[in-house]
Amino acid sequence: MNTRDVVFPAGRRALYERNRYSPAIRANEMLFVSGQVGSREDGSPEPELEAQVRLAFENLNAVLEAAECTFDDVIDVTVFMVDPQSNFERVWSVVQEYWGSAPHPTVTAVGVTWLYGFQFEIKVIAKLREPSAS
Repeated sequence: MNTRDVVFPAGRRALYERNRYSPAIRANEMLFVSGQVGSREDGSPEPELEAQVRLAFENLNAVLEAAECTFDDVIDVTVFMVDPQSNFERVWSVVQEYWGSAPHPTVTAVGVTWLYGFQFEIKVIAKLREPSAS
């Protein structure tokens, strides 16, 4: 088996190791990022929905940054929402703050009944940047 090329953001390694998953893995010039939620440093959910979505994006951006990427490198997004019928517009107004300009990535939005105490999760696939020639 090949060794996984795991990407860890600064300061949250213990949380990932405790829960036994990798925040992101580099493979075939792509970055596969695990679902990111609006968790505080201790792993607890940010209680207010819009703040939780912002924190999920901050956590996502920390993973992307650790892989020398930005949201501009994201090509595919999957979002999960508890009660999307009630929460979609509130969530999507915050998402636009982080989305950037067109062309936008592909997106799949999935309504769920449970996210381990969270209301929103975002999972992405990004294209890794080519190493710059020095």
